[in-house]
Amino acid sequence: MNVRRQHISGLAVAAVTALGLGTLSACSDSVAVGNTEKFDVVASFYPMAYLAEEIGGEHVNVTTLTQPGQEPHDLEISVKQTAQLEESDAALYLKGLQPSVDEAIAQSEVGTKIDAAELTSLEKHGTEVGGHAEEHEEEHEEEHGHDHDHEDGQDPHIWLDPVKYAEVAEGVGNAFEKADPDHAADYRKNTEALVGRLNDLDARFEDGLRDTDTKVFITTHAAFGYLAERYGLTEEAISGLDPESEPSAARVKELSEMAKEDGVTTVFYETLVSDRTAKTLASDAGLATAVLDPLEGITDKSAGDDYIQVMESNLKALRTALGAK
Repeated sequence: MNVRRQHISGLAVAAVTALGLGTLSACSDSVAVGNTEKFDVVASFYPMAYLAEEIGGEHVNVTTLTQPGQEPHDLEISVKQTAQLEESDAALYLKGLQPSVDEAIAQSEVGTKIDAAELTSLEKHGTEVGGHAEEHEEEHEEEHGHDHDHEDGQDPHIWLDPVKYAEVAEGVGNAFEKADPDHAADYRKNTEALVGRLNDLDARFEDGLRDTDTKVFITTHAAFGYLAERYGLTEEAISGLDPESEPSAARVKELSEMAKEDGVTTVFYETLVSDRTAKTLASDAGLATAVLDPLEGITDKSAGDDYIQVMESNLKALRTALGAK
């Protein structure tokens, strides 16, 4: 949808020339990201792409900057992706999660910029880890020039709370309606349907986690703070908000002792980061291991084909680990 093609920046032109590209292929499908007859949306990573696809339906062409299986926190945007961004009608991202995306969008001339972090309230989680993990995150920031939490030290993992995710969906729907008014009615209808599915998912989590033997669970990194707060649980993370940080020996010992006191049975690990630390802790403490997917991307290893399916798998895993009645 050529709502602003004549204003493509010199940066994008140079990037396309350097790459020798007549057209640019989308990351998530085979349709060109720019100059299509649809509303062209660049999404920063899977949870944003899912919203764009579900809300936009047949009227949008969605390109995802983060490839399946790629850890989104450390994404560095390529020259080709910068050009794709300039050719798009809208950019949907979550400021604070992917610094290179934040910078590229801030510098771009894309007409509609939708920051999911502005569509709901953010909170602080993962600060209980402290110690060596916190020091490691500071070292990582110095080495790479960024950290993994929001600019105000807040937790960006809002999509793991179906209620907050629904709030974001409503904001995205409103933005699509304003940017592409010819299809506003369909965007509104699709948004209402998606919010309804997310509300149903919230009800299943609420019912499924109401009566459990324990309310405490251990994860690899502190991605599930919003989910835990929503359903009256306590997340204990081996690492902080940075999935690459290494825990101190004191933190590992603390978690082992806590697991015994609170009746924890399982240490959860993820699909996109190493499971070594989680499995070591579980082995030392005599605990089981299982996957709790932070849904930062869908791969062949994911326990479902989309957000709803994987979240339902997460609910099943939590019910088993927590001893749900």
